[in-house]
Amino acid sequence: MGNILELKHVTKRYPGFALEDLSLALPSGCVMGFIGENGAGKSTTIKLILDLLKKDAGEISIFGENTEGSLAQRNEQIGVVMDECNFPEAMTADNIAKMMSKCYRSWDGARFAQYLGKFDLPRDKKIKDYSRGMKMKLMLAVALSHDSRLLLLDEATSGLDPIVRDEILDIFLDFMQDESHGIFVSSHILSDLEKICDYVAFLHKGKLVFCEEKSSLLEKYAVVKCTRQELDALDRSAIVGVRENSFGAEALALRDRIPAGLVCDPASIEDIMLYHVKEETR
Repeated sequence: MGNILELKHVTKRYPGFALEDLSLALPSGCVMGFIGENGAGKSTTIKLILDLLKKDAGEISIFGENTEGSLAQRNEQIGVVMDECNFPEAMTADNIAKMMSKCYRSWDGARFAQYLGKFDLPRDKKIKDYSRGMKMKLMLAVALSHDSRLLLLDEATSGLDPIVRDEILDIFLDFMQDESHGIFVSSHILSDLEKICDYVAFLHKGKLVFCEEKSSLLEKYAVVKCTRQELDALDRSAIVGVRENSFGAEALALRDRIPAGLVCDPASIEDIMLYHVKEETR
């Protein structure tokens, strides 16, 4: 079915920071987790995709079409949830339903009402009296109540308790039952991403470190627990990063290059990200 989202050599420069030569592709029917430390350029990337910022170079395609100057025509099919609720705080869910019906030709008021019920959101309570979790659920209800094929999510689950996060992840999985859909989600909660993602893209200081299938990534690496002597005997080209302590060392290494007999644990997405950063600072 092709790629629902594609970035080719996208660049955006600021004084003291640059998003450099970013290329990645999200196939239809897939979820991509977008990870990296604060200030890595994740929010900048999402704003470039939404045409809220102008790129300095490169191309962005959504649904197979270049977004240059024509993104507004496709907004009907893009659902957005940012890390802060941008609706006026004096409004209620009913007010927002009326407003959205004028913004989207494909607005489905009945579906929105269903999500309000599912999320236990009051229709007549002002948004300023909503908790953070309620605000995130409201934005998600809006994003899913028009003809969205692509969800762009920027830290949408941060600050939420595990029960609420689990509910939201279930909604994402329901959304992905349609193979023409896709989700591009930035989050610091890597355990959440590990549950739902097909691909993981890691951005560090404005540069893409990797963009790979999650299953391949988790099969590729393991965390080796060893003595310093065993660490010194390992092929250095097989090691991504090292963490030393008073008891010995742990290293993220290519699984197929680890000698038999060494103690290994599976590597999580968080391990893979942290050890890549550690290697750079050594």
